[in-house]
Amino acid sequence: MNISCANCAVTMEYHDAGYFFLHNDHHHTLPLKGYSSQLEDGTYVFPYENLNVLYEKLVREEKFLEEGGWTCSINCIDHPGSFMEVGKFILLMKHREMVEMIQDGEFISHLQPIIDLSDYSLLGYESLLRTAEQSKKINPGKLFEIAAITGFHSMLDQKARKSAIECRVGQVKPGFKSFINFLPSTIYNPEFCLRHTFQIVNELGLNPEDLVFEVVETEKIGDVEHLKSVLDVYKREGMKVALDDVGSGFATVEMLTLLKPDYVKIDRSFINHCDSVPENQEFLHKVMKIATELNILVLAEGIERKEELLFCKKIGVHYAQGYFIGKPALEAKEPFVQSLFV
Repeated sequence: MNISCANCAVTMEYHDAGYFFLHNDHHHTLPLKGYSSQLEDGTYVFPYENLNVLYEKLVREEKFLEEGGWTCSINCIDHPGSFMEVGKFILLMKHREMVEMIQDGEFISHLQPIIDLSDYSLLGYESLLRTAEQSKKINPGKLFEIAAITGFHSMLDQKARKSAIECRVGQVKPGFKSFINFLPSTIYNPEFCLRHTFQIVNELGLNPEDLVFEVVETEKIGDVEHLKSVLDVYKREGMKVALDDVGSGFATVEMLTLLKPDYVKIDRSFINHCDSVPENQEFLHKVMKIATELNILVLAEGIERKEELLFCKKIGVHYAQGYFIGKPALEAKEPFVQSLFV
């Protein structure tokens, strides 16, 4: 194992067979049997032949190991790498497949069309993260969930942004927008953490105005001032910003005035059957009123029915996306390819 300073995460090197190490700065009873040697600093060396068997053994003794303050390491040679707390180590072992994918896997983006409701023309595409290996299809939401609890969310978020930007090349023509998801919680210092993103944009010769960076899980944002600082850096570089999945908590004059997004994307729960559900209609009218006052563009996502699309158009929603308009695909497709509505 080693420390990856760029992503603030411990990178885990898995070995199907090798050596496991236990260390404790205090004199505690050794909780595991089978060590082959003891190093000068008191570290115990355990050879193992099967990583799954080792994991199961550690799970059985996890409580005792944690209470004793033991730290551990793993390597293919009989010399330890960096040590970590037992609980963290077991967590990384438990989610081995996804951790390896985040560390070493290749990612691509599928593109879902977004239309202008004034004339149903193409506005651009949202880039949605997928694994490059077709045999390893993993739910992106689950991948980000595991990344968060294992400490790899910054690494995954950076890779996702990179894939989303690069997929424009040869696919999305200049002048059309790319909506790119990002997690504000992974950007502890926007001036530093976003350098890599801006460098890719410059190297590819892309127009920053064609890129819209959208906040994932807006409703879960706790530090609004931090979010504002992140959005301000994106906007300073000439890019647009959007709030994703906007619900009642963020659909206020105060919140939107503070953050000044270029776009707000309405949570699909408010779009679902908006043509017939009074509560959804009331919320959408409220958002449109505030957005009009603040000169913010509104995008309805999750449109799956013609009636929903027509209602959003009727009340002045600017843009829309959803399965009725077009499903995510590896290649950029025109909207309404799978729909009878044009």
